[in-house]
Amino acid sequence: MTSAPATHAPSRPAAPAPETSPAVTVEKIGGRVGAVIGGVRLGGDLPAETLAAVRAAILAHKVVFFRGQHHLDETAHEAFARLLGTPVAHPTVPSRDGRYSLGIDSGSDLGGRANQWHTDVTFVPAYPAFSILRAVTIPPYGGDTLWANTATAYENLPAPLRTLAETLRAVHSNEYDYVGARPGASEEQLAQFQQVFLSTRFTTEHPVVRVHPETGERTLVLGNFVQKIQGLSGQDSRRLVELFQAHVERPENTVRWHWATGDVAIWDNRATQHYGVDDSDDHDRALRRVTIDGEVPVGVDGRSSQLLTPREVPEPAFGVASGASGATGAADAA
Repeated sequence: MTSAPATHAPSRPAAPAPETSPAVTVEKIGGRVGAVIGGVRLGGDLPAETLAAVRAAILAHKVVFFRGQHHLDETAHEAFARLLGTPVAHPTVPSRDGRYSLGIDSGSDLGGRANQWHTDVTFVPAYPAFSILRAVTIPPYGGDTLWANTATAYENLPAPLRTLAETLRAVHSNEYDYVGARPGASEEQLAQFQQVFLSTRFTTEHPVVRVHPETGERTLVLGNFVQKIQGLSGQDSRRLVELFQAHVERPENTVRWHWATGDVAIWDNRATQHYGVDDSDDHDRALRRVTIDGEVPVGVDGRSSQLLTPREVPEPAFGVASGASGATGAADAA
């Protein structure tokens, strides 16, 4: 007697594109990800109706772009960010303004030239829900950023791979292969990475597929902070991560943005990966990022992400710890 084949429960449809007032425009620029919003001057005084349209567009298109936001500085950037949620500082890297504004600069050895696909700060349980990136100095060429939709990456997996992914859990850490990502790094650069980015070594177990808390979509949780798939050998783990990650990076699943000074990008960090392209030679490139605190991911099976080390997420130099209300320490799970 044979059992009936398992059926795939489709994800809840993505949030519909928002209805907007005539002054606000949303122009889709990619089939699966990306839109440009016009008619909006970002700031802490954004009307509630406009804010709702912006948030709905982020959820629908995963990353949205605004041109000509030259009026923003660190204070106004943070004021707008607070409309989306609670700003949270990076767990280890100091901010530029002593508050929440993280410098993404070409001269920095701590992420200014990322050159790898990642979702922000997945080495903690409640990694950011949204990231808001503002262009300050742009090189004469190069320095683009790409985004990938991790919801459509999951949705377009063959059914057997979707089923497999839903059963897996992966360990993420900030102790990634820095030398592999930057083969030309000097001893001084490596030392700075170890002293600052690794000042606290984090490991967190996430489901490979999480359920989005606002849209109900299922999204892949991968990127360069993944160390291994739990329960598998190193070789099998690497092959599976590469297999799923390849679906995230497929060109039709991505959008590429060519920056201009004053541009702002806002993305749903729970449903995207991004890649800052290091191809501007020695030209200066400076951006500022504010992140909004997120929720502890929950897998298809209802299990939450789990902080493995340290025992709890320490408080940063300013503000609350990332996911302080939801992270569970390893001791609590024992």
